[in-house]
Amino acid sequence: MARVERFGVATPKGEVSAAWHVADGPVLLVGHGAGAGMDHPFIVGFCEAIADEGVAALRFNFPYLEAGRRSPDGPANAIAAFRAAFDAAVAKAGGRPVFGGGKSYGGRIASMAAAEGMPAAGLVFLGYPLHAPGKADQPRDAHLRGVTIPMLFLQGTKDPFADPTTLAGTLRKLGDRATYVPFEGAGHSFERSRKDDARAIGASLAPYAASFIREHV
Repeated sequence: MARVERFGVATPKGEVSAAWHVADGPVLLVGHGAGAGMDHPFIVGFCEAIADEGVAALRFNFPYLEAGRRSPDGPANAIAAFRAAFDAAVAKAGGRPVFGGGKSYGGRIASMAAAEGMPAAGLVFLGYPLHAPGKADQPRDAHLRGVTIPMLFLQGTKDPFADPTTLAGTLRKLGDRATYVPFEGAGHSFERSRKDDARAIGASLAPYAASFIREHV
């Protein structure tokens, strides 16, 4: 298993925790979901496995979670924190390509940062929250049209945040910038039953992400 180095990242809202999974290849910055931080088993399992695939990973906490709050940061503060973590990843990378992404909320913030000019090599979405549950007719995809870098959508077909028909419409708008990998019968966290192990699920997604990253470096 790859070595892990813990450190702090300075953001406009204070320092947050971060962990660097050492590998010799390109780098992926991984934002966590809204309800769980960087040490959630899903995130840890994914980062460990992708580092074993040769892709270094940096996971971090958004400031609200670092402060022990439940409510996510507003978009401006969240994007600023993601950019600060991205700068830390660039410094760690030493010239290697840096990709951005994350689980649900973390992936959405990564896409918003990219739409505002964050110079990522590509984006990796682990369950993109395209719309609120029950509101498939209101996709939050306008900013994605301004993202010109490659994007990978790993998505459960039973994800209440990404109706397959609505997602298909978004993917058509994005054209060849988007790569889609469906996980049949899987939910928002790629679970198929309550007994599924979150760490193992996260790890199972790493080969798809690593393959995409290698194709775009």
